[in-house]
Amino acid sequence: MFDKLLRKKTTAVPSTLKERLNVLKEKPMPTHVAIIMDGNGRWAKQRKLPRIAGHHEGMKTVRKTTLFASEIGIRVLTLYAFSTENWKRPKREIDFLMKLPGEFLSTYLPELVENNVKVEMIGTAELLPAHTKDAIEKAMNATAHNDGMILNFAMNYGSRFEIAEAVKAVAQQVSDNTIELSSITEETISTALMTSHLPDPDLLIRTSGEVRLSNFMLWQLAYAELAFTEVLWPDFNEENMLNIVEDYQNRNRRFGSLEGDEIK
Repeated sequence: MFDKLLRKKTTAVPSTLKERLNVLKEKPMPTHVAIIMDGNGRWAKQRKLPRIAGHHEGMKTVRKTTLFASEIGIRVLTLYAFSTENWKRPKREIDFLMKLPGEFLSTYLPELVENNVKVEMIGTAELLPAHTKDAIEKAMNATAHNDGMILNFAMNYGSRFEIAEAVKAVAQQVSDNTIELSSITEETISTALMTSHLPDPDLLIRTSGEVRLSNFMLWQLAYAELAFTEVLWPDFNEENMLNIVEDYQNRNRRFGSLEGDEIK
């Protein structure tokens, strides 16, 4: 406990945003934010650089976004780092993407520890290269006792596969007579998902102007607020994040119900 009190907190909020941040913290904050980090390739193309340069620049945005999310009080940040469909990309690009977790974590792990961030992962780790898996496992072990924001990487993740595996797990329980078929509920499926220990996202952000979910957390995003921005991921900054969270706080989340005046 005492060692956590001694941790050095890294301030990620630019001074120009301090006043807005104070107002932000007085309103309901999204507990879980999920981000589809899109636009690395286009960022590089605009600058006549190889696609891998965009991915490398995007890694710096992961660091900035993580620290800012932790600073403003978000409890879970899930980043769509590599999908099951991304294996279709050129081998050179895949190889580079698989090296990024190791580079990111070797560079920024001490900072994550200092800021009490806990690293987790959803997806199928067994199919990742050994060096990628080892880097993530090292970070998870090093931050296992942290109780601040959870930084959850979706690596080799696909939502349809996740749901299919959850259905298989529930079907096995029925076959084993540990649960009755008639007792299966939405909660039964939720507890069989990779995110069973996490709250569902309140807010989904996708960068680069694309307006689709791309097989990302399809079950969990059922009632999430959606935010799409034209900003390419490497250019995404604290003010962009602040703008989106402020917009989220001004939305009326009814979850299918009506306001009092609408009911009358």
